[in-house]
Amino acid sequence: MKQAQKIKQAIQEKYATIVEQDKPDSNCGCGCSDNLESSFSQDYSKLAGYNPSANFALGCGLPTEFVQIKKGDTVLDLGSGAGNDVFVARALVGETGRVIGVDMTTKMIEKARENAAKLGHQNIEFKLGEIENLPVSDETVDVVVSNCVINLVPNKEKVFAEIFRALKKGGHFSISDVTTTGKLPEGILNDMQLYVGCVAGAISKEDYLQTIKKSGFENIRLQQERKNEFPETAVKKLLSEENFNRYQKGEFGLLSVTVYAEKPVF
Repeated sequence: MKQAQKIKQAIQEKYATIVEQDKPDSNCGCGCSDNLESSFSQDYSKLAGYNPSANFALGCGLPTEFVQIKKGDTVLDLGSGAGNDVFVARALVGETGRVIGVDMTTKMIEKARENAAKLGHQNIEFKLGEIENLPVSDETVDVVVSNCVINLVPNKEKVFAEIFRALKKGGHFSISDVTTTGKLPEGILNDMQLYVGCVAGAISKEDYLQTIKKSGFENIRLQQERKNEFPETAVKKLLSEENFNRYQKGEFGLLSVTVYAEKPVF
């Protein structure tokens, strides 16, 4: 099995297990794994449209707070999970807008649809699919959001190309994700468990922004940046003494960032 397929399978298995455990708002987020217990997630509870049943604390930001959603917009959420950001976006687009969530884990889609049915909204849709091959037509979306998901995809260039394709001219996105500072040790980069925990799949902030630029977007800017701190006991399990000392000196680490960009009008 190719590495990319192994990664996808591991991710699907992990997130299916999260749904089966059915512990929303459990604060076991994007950085949670057997080896590294940490959560990058932020508090959604005060946002309009928030639904506790949809929040498994799997994100690393609040992209809907930054993305400037308007009434009547069509919003696409990449890696929508149980629907957390979709329901918040629904409160912003109102009755005249539309929100589409895409996720590749069947059990997450089922949970999201269950949550949507309880709310009774008619302008929400959840689609099973991969964000490298979005199940949406060209230039049909006003706004794209995503929360700690693109980091999980090996081919990030393909994801941003798909975002570009799906957005209308002049459309925009706000994406929260994990990036690196410095050079992560090979042991972390190659750890599958850390990959599905949003750590090993991270690339540098500079490379992340450059990937967006190469995809054709403009007016690219950082809307939020936070350094992620981890318990020393967890980090020591992963690193040699030399690399642990480097980590303590701040030679490498992880950042949660929220990035905004626009598709050109012409």
